[in-house]
Amino acid sequence: MINNMRETIEKAAEAIKGGGIVGIPTETVYGLGANAFNGDAVSAIFAAKGRPQDNPLIVHVDGVIMARQLGIFNKNAEALAKSFWPGPLTLVVKSTGAVPSVVNCGLETIALRMPDCDIALSLISAAGVPIAAPSANKSGSPSPTSAAHVQKDFGNQFLIIDGGECDIGIESTVIDITSSIPVILRPGAVTKDMIESSIGAVQSVNALEPNTHKSPASPGMKYRHYAPLARVTVVEGDASSTIEAIKYLYDKTMKKGGNPLVMASRENKRHYGQRDVLITGGKDNAAETAKNLYSLLRKADDMSYTHIYFEAVPKAGVGYAVMNRIYKAAAYNIVKV
Repeated sequence: MINNMRETIEKAAEAIKGGGIVGIPTETVYGLGANAFNGDAVSAIFAAKGRPQDNPLIVHVDGVIMARQLGIFNKNAEALAKSFWPGPLTLVVKSTGAVPSVVNCGLETIALRMPDCDIALSLISAAGVPIAAPSANKSGSPSPTSAAHVQKDFGNQFLIIDGGECDIGIESTVIDITSSIPVILRPGAVTKDMIESSIGAVQSVNALEPNTHKSPASPGMKYRHYAPLARVTVVEGDASSTIEAIKYLYDKTMKKGGNPLVMASRENKRHYGQRDVLITGGKDNAAETAKNLYSLLRKADDMSYTHIYFEAVPKAGVGYAVMNRIYKAAAYNIVKV
């Protein structure tokens, strides 16, 4: 790690210890971090984001030893931490009560993750405390995958560590392992198949339907989330029908005076002619689409598009997580053809 980054981390650690907020890179998205033991600092995160008070935070740790101080690890927790930490998997376990209730919104559980990011891990270790950190964006808007995104949302309110673009680009998988059969609450880059290869059968909430619970058990379960200013419509079906439907909807929007945009695979771009298109990724590369998704949604707002027509991706593996995010960004405005 280069010297100026070490100095930045030391400065950030002092800010965390002093009750401040720091913009932190991880491999998933950038986080807005504060000392998880400091209720006032954590409350400041909610205020800065405009985040609902019933939306619990993920607490980031530098290893299992720190995690066990905060949560009660059963055999499934131990196995998953061994298999996937550091990495994009958040474990919801019984809380030891070590953090103030503002962190987990009064729940008896706590969400814990060890990020696969040297900068984040170095910061946690340097601060000597676990760091509560939701995504570093205004609540409900697309998550940030670069320091510039954080800067745009918050300006110079706090120190932002620039760690470059995030490798994964969507938030971590969240799994509740407090019940006899663990339940995946939010899909991510660690898929159901990967988890089952470690601990056996797990359940999964239907992440492609609106959440009806008043108090979410995990971040990212609200009805509308990750959303740009533009109105998003997801179009899904066979390839040719999807393309024709998007062209029809795009042209109809143009005639009504709107400023539409297509988000499509690299392979399908040519089918849209002179229409404005941003490439999501290869049609068989959901990981590429995941990495690009939030950046593209933010770019659409920067370019003042009013409508986005999004080609659905296959709902398998990481693609399932992508569709979870884009459905929420669209507030479940889906056209099936």
